[in-house]
Formats: sequence, structure tokens, C-alpha cells
Amino acid sequence: QVQLVESGGGLVQAGGSLRLSCALSGSIFMVNTMGWYRQAPGKQRELVARIAGDGDTNYEDSVRRRFTISRDNARNTVYLQMNSLKPEDTAVYYCNAVARTSYVHYWGQGTQVTVSS
Repeated sequence: QVQLVESGGGLVQAGGSLRLSCALSGSIFMVNTMGWYRQAPGKQRELVARIAGDGDTNYEDSVRRRFTISRDNARNTVYLQMNSLKPEDTAVYYCNAVARTSYVHYWGQGTQVTVSS
């Protein structure tokens, strides 16, 4: 099993920045790809960014050039640096980990990000 604990959400004005962190524990060796998803009220959960074990990254189009995903394997932590935040970025952000062989998805409890205009 893998446990994920997010931190770093909060309230910020438009144009501001936040950094989300996700700490992994448990059977960390099982994990390859990690990512961040978000879910706004009344909308489906969507992928924001993900990073593979080899460091390859993917971003949702609306956050490209504003958000940066990174991972520190020594600290078992993945980060999401969010710059130039917009009100439409307001959502609950979830950390995600995918097991390398079974492709089982693990989820954190979510952290609220609110961007005021």
C-alpha cells in the first residue's frame, strides 16, 4: 500500500503563487508515475500534471508554462509549483501515484486551493 499526504493549499489572490507538496509513505518502491489532479465544484476530476520515474512530465494545456511538477526521490515527495494563479484554478487538488506493475491508482485526501479575483 501507498499513502499520500498533501499540504500547501490555501487562499491566494490572482497572480499569486502556491507550492503543493505530497509526501509518500508505505510501499514506495511500487510507484512509478506521480501526478496532481484537481476537481472544481460541479466538474470532473482532471489531470493537472504528472511526472514519470524517469522525470518525463506532462501538463494540462491551461497550466503549461505556469505550473511545474517535480519530485525529490530522496525525500519521497512530489511538488507542484503554481505561479500566475487564476480564479479558474480554484479546486481541490489531489496527489496521485500509479503502481508500476499493477497500474493501481493511489490518492491523497486533497488540499483546497482558492484563487480570488
